[in-house]
Amino acid sequence: MDLTLLEQTLAELGQPAYRNRQVGRWAAQGAACFEDMTDLPRDLRLTLTERVPFSTLTVDGEARSRDGTVKTLFRTHDGRPVEAVLMRYRDGRRSLCLSSQSGCPLTCTFCATGQMKFGRNLSASEIVDQALHFRRMSELDHAVFMGMGEPMMNLDSVLGACERLPDLGITHRRTAISTVGWIPGIERLAQERMPVRLALSLHAADPALRSELMPVNDRYPLADVLAACRDHYEHKRRQVFVEYVMLAGVNDSHGQAVKLAEALDPRVFKVNLIPYNPTGSAYRGSSPKAIGAFQDELERRGVSATVRLTRGQDIDAACGQLAARAA
Repeated sequence: MDLTLLEQTLAELGQPAYRNRQVGRWAAQGAACFEDMTDLPRDLRLTLTERVPFSTLTVDGEARSRDGTVKTLFRTHDGRPVEAVLMRYRDGRRSLCLSSQSGCPLTCTFCATGQMKFGRNLSASEIVDQALHFRRMSELDHAVFMGMGEPMMNLDSVLGACERLPDLGITHRRTAISTVGWIPGIERLAQERMPVRLALSLHAADPALRSELMPVNDRYPLADVLAACRDHYEHKRRQVFVEYVMLAGVNDSHGQAVKLAEALDPRVFKVNLIPYNPTGSAYRGSSPKAIGAFQDELERRGVSATVRLTRGQDIDAACGQLAARAA
């Protein structure tokens, strides 16, 4: 909800300051409306219902996968589409994929969000309201800013949301911010006190190929991005996750694996290989055999690598698929 409006409304009503904390605590515990907040006076609950929207977002649609993943399409107050995802895992993890923008201005060629028209940055309240929506369904313990948008282009709002996620059960150490390599954001995050993890969408260690896949590489070359990530590691002493989507015949060869291993300091980086999820582009996903060979070559050269478990592909909720097609 709009916390500024809530605080102003409570002040206008002459309510004590602790009422604000009460409302926040109820929301973080999964309350569905002000009426559920039973330790608030009934007249106050009715007044807040009339004057303060319970969420800055409205639900425009929802899809549920066979594997338990839930994708929700939201609308902002000005009609901007935003998608976010709840992923459930067999080991009990409940992880959120949160969006920081409506659409994305950076046009990575393999990503469905990059094919959308860019809308705007989201406020911290709009980001938190994505998480609160899913908190009303389930307990939560992990979050990644890997949905729509480039989080480092909206870092004030992203960090503002991160401040509040622990109230929902998601600690800073279980929160990751993904970037395509927006260096000013990486540098600022290194100075932040919150121990939030950094993830880098890399996808090709060859500069020309990376520019083809990700035009942002022309603005922030990979060598400079990796240097910023190494500096981040020196400040935080936490490994940087490298996201690498596996595209058949494009970036999955033995030679590309060698280049990637040579570019990465094993102390600093850990690679997460991502099976490509269809997005309507011309790309095809690498075979399991090719992914396995790529992983083996990285590990043979001392670089730790895992393969991401795909969730929600049947509802276009997997990595790279968020596009608000119902918009």
